[in-house]
Amino acid sequence: MKEIARSTYVQRLIDRRENGLIKIITGLRRVGKSYLLFKLYYDYLIASGVPDDHIIRIALDDERNKHLLDTMHLRSYIEEQVIDSSMYYIFLDEIQLVGRFEGLLNGLARMPNLDIYVTGSNSRFLSTDILTEFRGRGDEVQVHPLSFAEYLSVFEGGEDEAWQEYYTYGGLPLILSRSSDELKSSYLKKLLQKVYISDIVDRHNLRGSGVIESLFNILASGIGSLTNPHKLAKSFASNGISGVSEKTISTYIDHLTDAFLITRSERYDVKGKRYIASPYKYYFEDVGLRNARLNFRQQEENQIMENIIYNELRMRGFSVDVGVVDIWDQQIKKRTEIDFVCNLGSRRYYVQSAFAIPDSKKMQQESRPLNSVADSFKKIIVVKDPIKLWRTEEGVVVMGLRQFLLDPESLDR
Repeated sequence: MKEIARSTYVQRLIDRRENGLIKIITGLRRVGKSYLLFKLYYDYLIASGVPDDHIIRIALDDERNKHLLDTMHLRSYIEEQVIDSSMYYIFLDEIQLVGRFEGLLNGLARMPNLDIYVTGSNSRFLSTDILTEFRGRGDEVQVHPLSFAEYLSVFEGGEDEAWQEYYTYGGLPLILSRSSDELKSSYLKKLLQKVYISDIVDRHNLRGSGVIESLFNILASGIGSLTNPHKLAKSFASNGISGVSEKTISTYIDHLTDAFLITRSERYDVKGKRYIASPYKYYFEDVGLRNARLNFRQQEENQIMENIIYNELRMRGFSVDVGVVDIWDQQIKKRTEIDFVCNLGSRRYYVQSAFAIPDSKKMQQESRPLNSVADSFKKIIVVKDPIKLWRTEEGVVVMGLRQFLLDPESLDR
């Protein structure tokens, strides 16, 4: 398989190089965090003139490094490698396996010639309490599954085939090394069951995997649908599963979020400029895992496309909310949605996902919430068909999905 450059994340590490903070690389298991750090960023440092013996790489999930899971042993080992005053780069993979690692990292961060990078596959060590322990020393870089552009860059085939494979099997890097549908399907199902679900059950000492698997199924069947623990409890009851409380569901959703399997998108009242409490929307970090959970039975391309657009926006660094807009229709106030309100610093974009716009009525339906927003930020409708970019009379940009995904500057076209 060709090397996947992952230049977005390499650049984010370069931008943070020697900034005095602990670079914390997070993301879903098997998403390529170790490869990013130990191969791609390592190669960059070597090419920029850093001596190999000034890059200390430790994979803490390697059996050979089991003795380094003790905090004091790990610190002693690192200090023994630092033999001069020039800069050393410390790579610690799967840092959450080390007990009391907060104190270790804070201590190492006080050494002026250490530039520290750590990876982790769950967000336990990014909780409020842990960040307080870091006292402003942490700088997170979250790695996502492959974008469609990254996937296409190494895919052996055309764009149409690549898109079909991508929205079916997702963007975990190793999926590209599986040569058949059977191998890809088997890989995702086993990974979901043996790694992700088992990891959650073991980490949180759950009595079994039945409830969290059922919850995962329900969320997978309703990508982009508004829901909350109350609604989900009713779904459990209607499926013959009683005794599952709203509190349990809320806790289990947190477990799935902490494992980077799903992401919650909150609703934002665009005109009122405030967030609206529950219900929320949930999207999947990798659509292949979502599809595998449902045995590839529910392949609604419009829902999957919406999830992929959401993931692309987050990969580009935006915080993404669901926009809520009240409009008047024949003197009746109606609440409508803008799929995504995207913010990054002073930049904002409103984005609608529309699988198809066959006529003017559908165009009016999709553009009306956008036209009702009076501010000057760009409004965009992304459609599945490979159309040429155009603008409506009201200034709404309409572009094809491929252009949106493959052009890194598509939001500003």
